[in-house]
Amino acid sequence: MNEDPMQDFAIARRMMVDSQLRPLGVTDRNVLAAMARVERERFVPEEARAFAYFDRPLKTGNGRAMMPPAALGRLLSEAAPRPGQRALVVGSGTGYSAAILETIGLDVTSLESDADLAAIAAAANIESRSGELTKGWPKGAPYDLILIDGAVADVPDALVKQLADNGVLACAIVDRGVTRLVVGRCAAGRLGMRTIVDADAAVLPGFERPPVFIF
Repeated sequence: MNEDPMQDFAIARRMMVDSQLRPLGVTDRNVLAAMARVERERFVPEEARAFAYFDRPLKTGNGRAMMPPAALGRLLSEAAPRPGQRALVVGSGTGYSAAILETIGLDVTSLESDADLAAIAAAANIESRSGELTKGWPKGAPYDLILIDGAVADVPDALVKQLADNGVLACAIVDRGVTRLVVGRCAAGRLGMRTIVDADAAVLPGFERPPVFIF
């Protein structure tokens, strides 16, 4: 029986790549290499580390949860992040997604409104900006990539405006009870979205669709 927990996590990380990421169509070499390297267990509450590599949303506290590894990997693979790009992670939580992008070589701004989650990120050397998630972080704009780290019903215009021309926005969209991974590209200030695949991603609070009034 292996009594070295770090070795156990290393084995779990390799299995995540081979048994979860690749079968779901994660093909981007940069994404695969980064997810094979970043220690996911460092970005979850200590009591949940045994479940760090399970392919399901992982609760991190205060009503929030990390995206399953395969869903995040597929989303990033479709977004095709490249070294040197500027990225904004909205709802960065404990910092795992930001760490993946930083490992690939992006200049990452992490935005988080929950101080407890930001503290976990800080312990893993991910610095978070504090602010309202739906407003993004215009000081660092324009961004080549904006990742909304969770499922939302609506993408605020404020985030679209912070994309560079030809920039990419990646997230999960909840539509009539179904959650799908989507990737959009910005052209002339407009965002065209394409659906990738259905996914199990936890809802990120605060991104409800604005009500439509009929007079």
